[in-house]
Amino acid sequence: MQDLIQLSLVDLVWSLGMIAIAIGLSAWERLGLEWSLAVATGRTVLQLLVVGYLLASVFALNNPWAVLGIIAVMLTIAAVVARNRIGRKSPLLLPLIWGAILVSTALTLSYTTFLVIHPQSWYEPQYLIPLAGIILGNAMNAAALGGERLVSTVNASQVEIETHLSLGATPQQAVAQYRQDAIKAGLIPTLNQMMVVGVVTLPGIITGQLLSGVNPLDAALYQMLIMFMLAFATLITVVIVTRGLCHQFFSQAAQLRMGR
Repeated sequence: MQDLIQLSLVDLVWSLGMIAIAIGLSAWERLGLEWSLAVATGRTVLQLLVVGYLLASVFALNNPWAVLGIIAVMLTIAAVVARNRIGRKSPLLLPLIWGAILVSTALTLSYTTFLVIHPQSWYEPQYLIPLAGIILGNAMNAAALGGERLVSTVNASQVEIETHLSLGATPQQAVAQYRQDAIKAGLIPTLNQMMVVGVVTLPGIITGQLLSGVNPLDAALYQMLIMFMLAFATLITVVIVTRGLCHQFFSQAAQLRMGR
């Protein structure tokens, strides 16, 4: 297969022509998206250039602390973004989400590294950073979807929950169905992706590997591994987040304190 075609600065300038056409079309249709498209394009260029140079330095160092430092920054950003998407705000929400994503990412990477891939060193940046990035992004979305679903459902069902409590149900029993629905909601994007992967869509990993000249079968096998990783990590994340939120909904006296 042909090696990866290197993109030059001229090629990237030509690629910006698509954005220019999109901006022109927005103006033609009076959508008002011209500024948003321009800002998004500028941020894309800046962020990816910074990430590219930073990762190039980390790959060159091949140092475990540098690799773990990059992953820690990505983890913190993912936790903050997920926290901001959940309606309920509390001082314990960010540590809860951060810890849930950390646990799911660490377990998934450890399992994959030591039992599946077997790289020369466990901190090999070629594998650890890309896989961590994929896991963190999906775990972030699962935490946000599951957490927001649980918060909104419990907020709308306070009378029903208090009725269950008055009839002798424990807090866990009173919100068990809502928690199960929230876990399912957090897993929906991953399950939907697994249902149509390779049939309707070609995910970024397999596309990138094909562009870089990897054998299509090898690329497909790696994509299988990644889908299994995402299912494992997102389930662990949303289970921990919803369980932690359920504990925050009630006082030590088993009283519902939503909205207080």
